[in-house]
Amino acid sequence: MKHKIKVIAFDADDTLWENEPYFLETEQQFCALLEYYLPHHTVSQELFKTEMSNLQLYGYGVKGFMLCMIETIYRVSDGKADLELVNKTIQLGQELLQKPIILLDGVEEVLNALKGEYRLVVATKGDLLDQERKLKNSGLLDYFHHIEIMSDKQTGDYAKLLKHLDCAPENFMMLGNSIKSDVIPVLELQGFAAHIPYHTTWAHERHEHKLTHPNFLQLNVITDILTKLVPINT
Repeated sequence: MKHKIKVIAFDADDTLWENEPYFLETEQQFCALLEYYLPHHTVSQELFKTEMSNLQLYGYGVKGFMLCMIETIYRVSDGKADLELVNKTIQLGQELLQKPIILLDGVEEVLNALKGEYRLVVATKGDLLDQERKLKNSGLLDYFHHIEIMSDKQTGDYAKLLKHLDCAPENFMMLGNSIKSDVIPVLELQGFAAHIPYHTTWAHERHEHKLTHPNFLQLNVITDILTKLVPINT
């Protein structure tokens, strides 16, 4: 291909390190708190409804998740739940904010191989303080030229990032575990995007349809990108 990749951006949660399993664990603990009112699966459904209705207000991240859990307590209990349930829910959220950072297999191998050959960027979304904490504790900061913590990952958000980086779309590649957030918006800008599947995905991020695009790469694991970049840049 005549296109030359100059900037490679990485999603963070469930691309560089584990994240969604912690949310699932917290959600299960939360559902157990409300089993007096509804079965676990029903509480989970109600929590997801709350998250979706508040997404434009709270955005992504643990703090919005905590507020949605508290709102769900009020709704499923018709406002009759003991305040101790709220206190326990806040504790669950605080514990979630302090989970250890566990890097995924192959991440450091890939970053070591690419550093110096490309400008490496983190492009993630979520709560600013939480994402900054995770990046600091990951030990990966020195690999990256730029960190972008985005409120969302729509086409316009990527366009702003590219402008900030002074990078043309054809010189940009995004790697991430979400087709919806990490791949489709970048392809719409005619950039390159690679999907790295993770064993569990938040329902809001799932994309069930087959995706075909000349600039799209489907990987099995993150280290696959090392063999894919050579033909792109020739």
